[in-house]
Amino acid sequence: MTVANGTGAPDIPNELAHHCLDLLTDVSRTGRLLRRAELERLRDLGERGAEAGHGLRELVGSCLGATRAAWQHLPGVNAATAAELRRTGDALLAGIQAALGALAEGHERAQRMAVRQEEANRRELVNDLLHGRSDLGRLAERAERFGLRLAAGYTVAVAVAAEPYLEGAPAAHRVLRELTGRYDDRTLLLAARDGRLVCIASDGEQAVLTAFTELALRPGAGYPPAQRVATGRRHGGTGGIVRSYEEALAALEYAQRLELPAQRLRAEELLVFPVLMRDRAAMADLVRTVLGPLTSARGGARPLLETITVQAEAGYVNAETARRLGLSVRALGYRLERIRDLTGYDPADALHRYTLETAVMGARLLDWPAQPLRP
Repeated sequence: MTVANGTGAPDIPNELAHHCLDLLTDVSRTGRLLRRAELERLRDLGERGAEAGHGLRELVGSCLGATRAAWQHLPGVNAATAAELRRTGDALLAGIQAALGALAEGHERAQRMAVRQEEANRRELVNDLLHGRSDLGRLAERAERFGLRLAAGYTVAVAVAAEPYLEGAPAAHRVLRELTGRYDDRTLLLAARDGRLVCIASDGEQAVLTAFTELALRPGAGYPPAQRVATGRRHGGTGGIVRSYEEALAALEYAQRLELPAQRLRAEELLVFPVLMRDRAAMADLVRTVLGPLTSARGGARPLLETITVQAEAGYVNAETARRLGLSVRALGYRLERIRDLTGYDPADALHRYTLETAVMGARLLDWPAQPLRP
């Protein structure tokens, strides 16, 4: 029997109450166990109840409430002997236990399916937002279901680890659980994409991005930490999400090529590198002209390129540079002389120093001397 409410839609709690009462009435009369088909119907009612928005507590209350109201009138409750009453009570309690277990199983099944569907919808939305190729009107409508208004500003952060992030993996799930526990999940989207963990945060939610970075880098014992987290700049609209994402990816790429030690990267702090690489031919010409002569040095160009890099990192303090390179100050002086003699640029001169540093950065971005420079 399907019971309808005043709107014509099925009234799941009322239908469940009638069904439970019918079952337990028969159980109190016969002392039998619930049959497989009866348990399956209870699972179905639990599943339909969850889909209709009824909580498990409400459904259990409907079942138990109907049973309690009719308890005094159930066959066998007013048995002639104490033994018969105990048998009836045992049968009824076993029936109630089985009924509620089946009901909860169905309810949980529906909720698991809903969670999986929600995660799939979230992943699909994140992919479409980061691609920026979907119909904008439909994309905005889908985003609003997650509480996101694409006309606002958004910032994207991307984490990379030694092992790729997989959807549903423990590390990704922990970051998601912690973030949604602290912040309104309508202000952020989190998903694993192409082996990276991506967080999209709405305008003004800098705290979300800070928390995402901290959780990714320090997820806790038993979870693999991220190696780097890069944050793009804030941009408005659907295209802004794509721009911020691409900036974060570019920052990660530059950090890897340049072997930057920083774990936290911000796109605005690395804007010099896109500028340097905008004219790739000019950068290759700079590297070839300034650093090309270093290839004639004994041992090749690499030791001298490393010397220029480390000296810049050490603030051009020779003693500290020598310590970091594992050289004596005298040996360092010899290397600096070779750089000056071969290139014609003196690291002690401010303008020459800038030219050398820029050329070395370009060499690392172009993977020179491992890769030949294109004309």
